[in-house]
Amino acid sequence: MKFGALIINRLSKFFGTIIKGFSYGFHFFFPKKRFTIPEYSQKAVDGRDHLIPKIIWQTNYSNHVALPVYVNYLFNRLMSLDWEYRYVSTEARLEFIKTHASERYLDAFEKLTDGAAQADFWRLFVLNYYGGVYMDIDAHAVWPLSKMIQPDDKEIFLMTKHNYSNYFIASAPNNPHLQKALDMIVENIEQKNIGAGVYDLTGPTVLNRAIGEQNVKHRHTKITCIQGSFSNEYFQYIDKPRGKWIHAKKETLLKN
Repeated sequence: MKFGALIINRLSKFFGTIIKGFSYGFHFFFPKKRFTIPEYSQKAVDGRDHLIPKIIWQTNYSNHVALPVYVNYLFNRLMSLDWEYRYVSTEARLEFIKTHASERYLDAFEKLTDGAAQADFWRLFVLNYYGGVYMDIDAHAVWPLSKMIQPDDKEIFLMTKHNYSNYFIASAPNNPHLQKALDMIVENIEQKNIGAGVYDLTGPTVLNRAIGEQNVKHRHTKITCIQGSFSNEYFQYIDKPRGKWIHAKKETLLKN
């Protein structure tokens, strides 16, 4: 499995470079052309029970996307034919929180002004509530999810060189690490502990603090899920220039 995942990792980056190169020309000649990621995609028949529900969750400011982002979506579906897929919009994220969260959580969520920070909050909440796998819109698996996630797995976190990342998380519902991270995010918002920005307020810094020295099941990014093979900031934010979280000023991340 490890060798095969590394091969797919390399091949996806190679073909992704070709896709990106082609897409610059494609969107130059067809600047208004967008491809639609479905809000829901049915999984193939699979009778096995899994502690981690076989649902992929993704979100973005729009599901009408540039060609490379759509190719990234198609590649993920290839890696997850027996998984259900759900895309959740910015508006639907808020409605989900309104429906299922406590008043304290909702108040905290509504104070966030940046889409990436809202997505950080929402991914932990939806996984803790329903369970499944979350992946960033520009991330893709490098091996079939059902080969990486076993029926009795309760969680899989993504390990970079030294830290856990939050662009891929697999979890059963009611995960104590996710719950702790959510509580820490709410406290950060209430106390305006913004730190260096989104990364510290709602992002991986919080997840790593929540896990701490506890032993959790994890996999390395190279053999699990990677970012940027098929897309980049230009294509991901083609209709929202400088919309990436790295451009957000930290003093504007929370409503007064």
